[in-house]
Amino acid sequence: MDILGVSSLILGIFLGVMTLLFIFRIILTWYPGVDLNRFPFSIIGWPTEPLLVPVRRLIPPIGGVDIAPIVWVGICTLLREVLLGQQGLLTMAIH
Repeated sequence: MDILGVSSLILGIFLGVMTLLFIFRIILTWYPGVDLNRFPFSIIGWPTEPLLVPVRRLIPPIGGVDIAPIVWVGICTLLREVLLGQQGLLTMAIH
């Protein structure tokens, strides 16, 4: 496997994990008593919070609902499709 194939695999795993973390973050918003600084939840909060802060500045919570994780799920999904999908840029470069 060449460097482009390995990079594609690593990028795919990274984008998949980040999408999953943002989905968990969306689910955790349903439980306002959850402390994201405590152990099992810090695994979700630590990698996602730095990405959510700038989006919250652009799109503040609407009616108390934080839509920043939803925006990031869309961004990660779009990047994964554009780069790694069937007609993705990296997929086409590999083949």
